Amino acid sequence: MTEYVRLEVRRTLRDTGFVVFGIGMPVLMYLLFTNLGTDAPEWKTAAMVGMAAYGALGAALSVGTGVAEDKSIGWLRRLRVTPMTPRQVVTGRALTGSVIVLPSITAVLLAGALVNGVHMAAWQWAAVAVALWIGAFPFTLLGIGNGYRFSVQTTGVVNVACNLGLAVVGGLWFPVALFPDWLRALSAYTPTHRFAELGRAVTEGRTPDATTITVIAVWALLLGTYAVASYRRAGSTA
Repeated sequence: MTEYVRLEVRRTLRDTGFVVFGIGMPVLMYLLFTNLGTDAPEWKTAAMVGMAAYGALGAALSVGTGVAEDKSIGWLRRLRVTPMTPRQVVTGRALTGSVIVLPSITAVLLAGALVNGVHMAAWQWAAVAVALWIGAFPFTLLGIGNGYRFSVQTTGVVNVACNLGLAVVGGLWFPVALFPDWLRALSAYTPTHRFAELGRAVTEGRTPDATTITVIAVWALLLGTYAVASYRRAGSTA
């Protein structure tokens, strides 16, 4: 499985589209959002976490596009004749996602530090990166599930819809405090809102609360089940 993960990581990082849209776009959006309006340091820090989370979300979902492409060329059928179980295949793809989200997170954090002058203790920078890295896992599972369930074209559309919808409702682009009451209540149960909360808690020098951890864990379980079920369904129709 280690070689399988290495292969998929190399393929993804060599993709120009991933570099431009998965890494460059979140950085550009962060710099635009924080330099066209208020100059408050708190906003630049909060927006940095939100955009790093958005970059990780997009990178994690992009794993699903690769899954759909592999399925279309018969790679899934070849995997099914190997000793790897469905859970191992899904786990291998999830580990690939865990690696490729790191450049997106790191690029936005560097923009915050080097361009916007965000100041934090060294341990906070490291803790924010680790928190977002771990917290992106459920979105990798969502991308994998979409890739195994849909065609290449449909996966792309579904992933874009998931990306934009989860980013907006989860408050990655705009502060949740600006939402109407009903949308703020809904946002609290989205994985993206709680995902960003992991990083924001660290920047504020506090520990993420139990509700945040619980919501992310529940979503990881649900989306992991979805990914495995999608893999089995794809295998049965291959």
